[in-house]
Amino acid sequence: MSNVFDGLYQIVSQRKETFEEGSYTCYLFSKGEDKILKKCGEECAEMIIAAKNNDNEELKNEISDLLYHIMVLCVEKNLPFSEVEKVLEERKNKIGNLKVMRNTDKNT
Repeated sequence: MSNVFDGLYQIVSQRKETFEEGSYTCYLFSKGEDKILKKCGEECAEMIIAAKNNDNEELKNEISDLLYHIMVLCVEKNLPFSEVEKVLEERKNKIGNLKVMRNTDKNT
C-alpha cells in the first residue's frame, strides 16, 4: 500500500473508532452511509466540472476530495483500501485488455 493511502486509511479508521470533536471525518461517520455516499457523488460531479473547465488546479483538488471520500466509504464498509489497490495492481498487469464495444440500436 502506498504511504499516502496507507496513512490516510489509518487516520480515517481511527476517526471512526474514536470520536474527535471538530473532525469532519467523525461528522461523516456520525451521519452514516447516506451522507458519505452523497459526498462521494458531489465530489465526483465537482471533479467532472473541473475537468470540463480545463482547470487542472481545481481538478487536482477535486480528485483529492473524491479520493478522501472514497477512503471514508471504504472504512464505513469495512473494505481495506489495500483491496482496492490490489485490484488496480492486477489491472495494471493485464495485457490486451481492450473491451469490444457493442453497437446497440438506440431506436429499439
